[in-house]
Formats: sequence, C-alpha cells, structure tokens
Amino acid sequence: MQTKETYYTLENIDQQAEKLLQKTKPYIKKNNVVFKSEKSALLVLDMQKYFLDENSHAFIPSAKAITPRIKKLQNTYLKKGLPVVQTRHLNTKNNAKSMNRWWNDIITKDNPLSQITEELLSKKIPVINKTQYDAFLKTDLNKRLKNNNVQQIVVTGVMTHLCCETTARSAFMRGFDVFFVVDGTATYNKTFHLSTLVNLAHGFAIPITTKEVIQKTMEN
Repeated sequence: MQTKETYYTLENIDQQAEKLLQKTKPYIKKNNVVFKSEKSALLVLDMQKYFLDENSHAFIPSAKAITPRIKKLQNTYLKKGLPVVQTRHLNTKNNAKSMNRWWNDIITKDNPLSQITEELLSKKIPVINKTQYDAFLKTDLNKRLKNNNVQQIVVTGVMTHLCCETTARSAFMRGFDVFFVVDGTATYNKTFHLSTLVNLAHGFAIPITTKEVIQKTMEN
C-alpha cells in the first residue's frame, strides 16, 4: 500500500497548490486554449464518504481541504446557470471487471459510505453513477454535455491520478478542452498528484486553480 500523506490542509492548500503549479509550468504545452466559462461544465468526481470518511480504508487525508473549494465552484456555476455534474462510483462484481481483480474491493450501492458527502449535495446537480475510472464510459455524460453545448470541462474531485486523470484524458479524446483544478482534486500523496499534473499538462489538460476559475467565471 502506498503511503498516505496530508499534503493539503485547510491552512496550507493555497501555498501547496501554488508550489505544485510552479513545478507543473515547465511541462505545460503552449497552445491557443483559453478558458471560457460560458462554454464550460464543472465535473465533480466521486466525492463520496468512501474517500472522505476517516474510518474508511480508502480515506484520502487531503480531500477534506478540497471539499470547501469544490463547494465554492459548484455555487459559482449554479449562480451563473452553468452546468454541474457529479459522479458516484458504484460497482457490482459483474460490472467492476478489472477493478475488482486489481483492488479486490468494490463500492456497492448498499454501502453507506457510497453516498456523496452532504456538504456537496444539491437538488440542482445531477448525479451520474459510473463503474470505471472513466466517467464517460457507459454513462450519458458525453450526451449531457453536448446537449448543453459544452466545449470545455473543469475537473475536480478524487482521486487525482485515477478517476480524475482518466476522465480528463477521455474528455480530451472526445474533443473537449480540459481544465484540471490543482486545488480541487486530491489523492493519497503528493507524488501521485504532481505526476498527474505534469502528465496532463503536457498532453491533455491545463492546470488551473479554484480562484482562477471563479474569477474568470464571475467576470462573464
């Protein structure tokens, strides 16, 4: 089992996110992609108690620090009438496929920890159930986004190097411009987090901060 660490706390997240962003910048591919909030949707991936409850074996220590930031992003998008979609990871032994063999563990529907944290729940936000890392795979996410004329997506949630990264890559392959929130995603340790940021910055997504997304969204 890889070591878990609290690389983000409520007190240090701004400073830590900026350090990670600075380490990522040399790898960012120069292109003509500019964030346009009016063409974007916010994705909130798997913010479930399974990952947020300290008593869960899958607890992500840094996830507590990103939750208030995701909430601010959700509120900003809802205020502007922009689309927000949450995902909830659920499995049966039949649909888990490789994930069950890899982890020897699944998140079942009847597990109380499978619920999305109350802090982020909203009747205004649809929740898509997914069975794999990729939120687009065998879901109606792509259709929902296209129906809302979405061209760009903002990725938040957990885990940075698994579901968030896979979904970001999948979105890119489907023609979306992808913005990956440095302080709105979290995983077990800083090594995993930074590795994802570096890889995505070179070929798939633009790293961005919560503050920058909110600022640009409120300007429009």
